[in-house]
Amino acid sequence: MIKDELITARIEDKISQCRDGYYVTSTGLLDTHEQALAIAASRHAAGVRTIMYGGYDEAERRMLVCVPRDLPIDDKEAVEGLLRVLRVRLPAISRELSHRDYLGSLLGLGIERRLTGDILVRPDGADIFIVPGIEEFLLKELHRVGSVEVKTEAVPVGEVIIPEARIEFIKDSVSSVRLDSIVSSAFRISRGKAAEAVRRGLVSVDHAECVKPDAAVREGSSIVLKGKGKAVLEETGGESRKGRIRIVIKRYI
Repeated sequence: MIKDELITARIEDKISQCRDGYYVTSTGLLDTHEQALAIAASRHAAGVRTIMYGGYDEAERRMLVCVPRDLPIDDKEAVEGLLRVLRVRLPAISRELSHRDYLGSLLGLGIERRLTGDILVRPDGADIFIVPGIEEFLLKELHRVGSVEVKTEAVPVGEVIIPEARIEFIKDSVSSVRLDSIVSSAFRISRGKAAEAVRRGLVSVDHAECVKPDAAVREGSSIVLKGKGKAVLEETGGESRKGRIRIVIKRYI
């Protein structure tokens, strides 16, 4: 709770700086729980409009951008320059590296998580969203990821490479389309564990943290379970013979 209060206080400072100084301000990159706090803090911010920005539409880690309400700029102009992309390239012959490998190397250099956004991993490397202030340091110091020697360059956000998604479709039936049931089906965990994950703030729906296991999930909603990945409730349909609701889930793997 104290940690949440500190995060909220920092967010409110950014809102106040925007309103009182009449200029664009932004937070660090936030996880889904921190984003929920940011959205709550900015809901009634007089004189300020806000944008959640992570570099691309499906970003999980995003920053709160505060813009004076009558400043004559659009969203694209407001977020310009707030993020860069660090492109990491692997040697021609190399083992594939994981998200954990890249994140571990960044943290090992003393980079705080709030300074980095999504890490988009490909077989030949990764694109990592970063704040511009750490760009030169990483270009100079990031030479290895795991045990693999890498090359780095900085590119504009507009040149980011979004990996082609690998997906599987899960057909199941549930007693109702409440969140814990959908999480259980999507990530193949028990309903009890799914409910606990929701209550702990590990689940977001359409980029917003949800802590209610019985929350209804709409068709088309995107669900993220921290540490497990992302899924979309693609279809809800007719009932089975036992009165259960048939569903189709698209799981990103």
